[in-house]
This record gives sequence, structure tokens and C-alpha cells, in this order.
Amino acid sequence: MAERIDGRVRADQVLAEVQTGAMAFREATGRPPGLAIVLVGDHPASLSYIRSKEQAATKGGLYSETHRLPATMAEDALRRFVGRLSEDERLDGILVQLPLPETLRQEEVLAALPPDKDVDGFTTLNQGRLLAGEAGLRPCTPLGVIDLLRWHGVSLDGANVVVIGRSRTVGRPLALMLLEQHASVTVLHSHSQSLAQDVLRADVVIAAAGQAGIVRREMVRPGAVVIDVGINRVDGKLVGDVAADVADVASAMTPVPGGVGPMTVAMLMANTLEAARWHY
Repeated sequence: MAERIDGRVRADQVLAEVQTGAMAFREATGRPPGLAIVLVGDHPASLSYIRSKEQAATKGGLYSETHRLPATMAEDALRRFVGRLSEDERLDGILVQLPLPETLRQEEVLAALPPDKDVDGFTTLNQGRLLAGEAGLRPCTPLGVIDLLRWHGVSLDGANVVVIGRSRTVGRPLALMLLEQHASVTVLHSHSQSLAQDVLRADVVIAAAGQAGIVRREMVRPGAVVIDVGINRVDGKLVGDVAADVADVASAMTPVPGGVGPMTVAMLMANTLEAARWHY
């Protein structure tokens, strides 16, 4: 049976480290690191995510403010609003909660964020910095995955790692960050023709496809480490991208919920502290 890689335990440790750093920052500057959260509309999942981020900011010793805006807000008005937040010296990080209403273009809105306050790491400039191997704020979910693997003692140097999913927020940046750790990375997606065979060769499997049960037991090499990034609702229950019986063959595996999700939020707070140090 796979050992449980508990994201809640590690996330609490990260938040404790953030709290220590935030206290030191406050002593040095007279203010805590600051985070602004912008929510447009009332998407149910987004409301839940916002609450968890507010709680984590408090636990990490950060100042935070949440701005709830109507779904009918015009794109230009939203860009101006984000621009005004960017000028606030109390705020080191600004998060625009995604997804945005369909009437708003995500890329245009995110372009209003200065890269040094883009704590989600989603702006084109920060993603370009990642591609170029330059310093910048990295997307939080990939950061959380890398941190969990390191915390669990998984060596990525030379490891064969399969990433299932190529989204701009998870799969693509995660592949680049794994390359920085000297892993050999294969990215699979909906058009991949040999998904099962490629997964079977992996030392580490990271499922981020958004498709329940896409990774099945017979696809996983005995002893592999499995990280499940997926969040899917099936018959009223939250499940990941990895079938439950994969735990019978994997050496270690993250649960859903309680695996990567808490780490995403914790790394957002760590990014905010890092951005605050840059500004100081």
C-alpha cells in the first residue's frame, strides 16, 4: 500500500515558515507582507478557494484584503482596478482569481499585473522568465508539487517523470521546473497515442489532466511515486485523476483532497513573502 504524501501536513509547515519570515519582515519594515485577492463574480468553487486563501494569509501572518467585484464588470474597468491595486505600496502580491466570467479575456486582465506582484506566476513575463531559466514568481501548484516531492525525499535528478496535462497553469510550467531539477520529463495530453505505455515507464507520475481516473492501476510501475493534481466531482464526491487502487502498486501517493490543493495555497503565501522581500 502506498505511503500517503500528506499535503496538509506539509502546507502547515510551509505556513509556519511564512509566518516566521513575515514577522522578521514586519520587524524590518514596520509592515507585514500584503496580499490583495480579486474575485469577479460568484463562481462557487472560486468562493471556496478564496476563503481558504484568506485563512492561509491570516495563518501565515500576512495582511490581506479581498475585493469582490460584479460579474458584469467591464474589462477595461477591471484592468484599471488591478492597476490601482498595483500602485498600493502595502500590497506585495495581487491575485486575480480564475476563472473569470466569459465576457472577460484572462490574458488582457492579467497583463495589468506587474510581474513582481504576480504571485500566481501567470503573467506572460513570469512564464517567459521560467522558460528562460531566469528568476521570477513561479505558478503555485507546480511549486507545491516540487516541494512535496522534495519533502518526501524523492530524488528528481535523472528520474523519469511523466506529467499528464499541458495547461499553462500546471502542466507546462511544471515540466520546466522539473527540468530545472534535472529530471527527464515526458509531457502527455489528450492527443498522446501511447499514454499507458509511457506512464508505465515513469519513476514519478504527475496527473494534472482534469479527468477522473485517467491513471489506472495497470498503467503504474510498481514502486512509482504518484502525485494527483486533479480535482473532479463524481457522484457528489471529490476525486482526483488517479484511480484509488493505484495505491496498491505505488510506493507513495498524494490523496485527493488533502494533497496538492493545500500546497497550492501555501505556496501562494510563500510567493507573497518572496515578493515582499524583493520590494524591500
